Amino acid sequence: MARTIQLSAEDHRRISDAVSNAERHSDGEIVTIVSELSDHYQDISSRWAAAMALLFLIALPIAPGFWRGAMELVSSGWSQDYSPAALLTAIAATAVFLYFVATLMLENMNLRLFLTPPNVKEDRVRARAVQLFRVGTESRTDGRTGILLYLSTMEHRAEIVADSAIAEKVEPARWAEAMAALIDQVKEDRPAEGMIAAVEQVGAILAEHFPKSEGNPNELPDRLIEL
Repeated sequence: MARTIQLSAEDHRRISDAVSNAERHSDGEIVTIVSELSDHYQDISSRWAAAMALLFLIALPIAPGFWRGAMELVSSGWSQDYSPAALLTAIAATAVFLYFVATLMLENMNLRLFLTPPNVKEDRVRARAVQLFRVGTESRTDGRTGILLYLSTMEHRAEIVADSAIAEKVEPARWAEAMAALIDQVKEDRPAEGMIAAVEQVGAILAEHFPKSEGNPNELPDRLIEL
């Protein structure tokens, strides 16, 4: 199950130093952000709860005798003829009960993440990364050379979002090794090492396409941002 990953003050310093070192060889500006979670997936919780209630209703015609036996068990074994209205009320009440029980169970974020399809997590992490990029990185440098390295720890997913000048020169596939190095370390509970390895690889690509020019300022903060 997913668990919270802690970054120490020393981890912050090491990652910031890695960013500073990478930017010494390039006009690129690397922004690093670590977030515990990119989305709370409340809609996924509601869908699973509704699915449990619906499955119960679908199963009723398959085993009608089971439901009548359950009604007799609740009534302490007294067999009686229940009216259609009474049966429908009891069925509806049970479906609602199951919905709320499932909703309470899915308050557990680990369980909710486990039941969330991988493609949904990928989409939500990507959306969050793009949102943060637009707020704090996009068009914030004169040469449009900002790049965001984003890690969402509970989903064990990372994203790299680059400003326009970088996107024009570097194919998205070039960032795959940096993201793989990051995620491999995160899965081993070594997020700082993963971020440092990814920063180094991103820095090398930036140095290749955007070598350091004289007088280029440091336009974005080198420090790690933890949300």
